[in-house]
Amino acid sequence: MIRRVRYLALTLLMSGVLSGCNTFHGFGEDVQHLGGAISHAAK
Repeated sequence: MIRRVRYLALTLLMSGVLSGCNTFHGFGEDVQHLGGAISHAAK
């Protein structure tokens, strides 16, 4: 029973970490696109 709880906790933790990485990756791309739009508008 304790093993199942540990595996469940580990699975939930890993899924949270992986989804967090995807979120930060998308945020970085959004900032990059915003920077490109600002530099094009400044020309």
